[in-house]
Order: sequence, then structure tokens, then C-alpha cells
Amino acid sequence: MPKNPTPDVYSSACPSRRVMAVLAEKWTLLVVAALADGPMRTAELRRCVDGVSEKMLIQTLRKLENYALVSRKSYPEIPPRVEYRLTPLGRSLARLAGLFGRWVERNVATLLRAELVCTRGAITETKPDLARARRSASA
Repeated sequence: MPKNPTPDVYSSACPSRRVMAVLAEKWTLLVVAALADGPMRTAELRRCVDGVSEKMLIQTLRKLENYALVSRKSYPEIPPRVEYRLTPLGRSLARLAGLFGRWVERNVATLLRAELVCTRGAITETKPDLARARRSASA
């Protein structure tokens, strides 16, 4: 067996799976995408990423910092000022996060129609537009 096997996110034994799990958390890609516009303070990020609590934002930023995706700079001022910015590795992820976000925005109507159809049960002939949405969503 090779010393450094090729990463495989589909293998439960691969460490890349742990990284993938962190990146797939609810707030991670939103925070990364928000920081793509430049450095931000915690309060700015909270306003930008609507709905995130301060606790979850700080936890997310710490994880991103642990994986070298975000850097934290503390200024010796009163009141204290802390800024977060993407590292070069984080900027490469931000491009993907932006693409993903735009894909979701473009397809949200189709996805929600498909979800509605699925939760209502069988598709009836009285709703051909929903049938088409479901077929296109599964394609």
C-alpha cells in the first residue's frame, strides 16, 4: 500500500472526508463567500450572513482558521478590533462557493417545486409543470 494514498472523499477512512464535512456545514460557504469581498469584522459578517448567531459565526471562523482558509488579525485598540480575511487557499474556495451560490439562486424555483411534489406524494396529471420540474430535477 502506498505511503501517501490518493485522497478519496468517498472513502470513510480518508482524512479528506473530515475536511469535506467541515466545508459542507451550514454557514461555512456563506462566510467564505462573504469574505471574498475583502476583510470584515465579526459584526459586518453577521450583518452580511443573515440568520447566523454570533456563537455559530465564531465557531465557523475558528474552523476556517484551523484549516488555513481564513486569517484573523487582532488590533491592539480600545475597543478591540478583529478582522477576518481569506487566505490564498480560502480565496480559491471562495470562487467555488460563489459558483455554488449562484447555481442555487438560478435553480431555487425548480428545486423547491420538486421538493413540493415529492412531499405531496405522487404527481398527478393536473400538474404537468410540476411533473416537468421533477423530471428535469432528476436528470
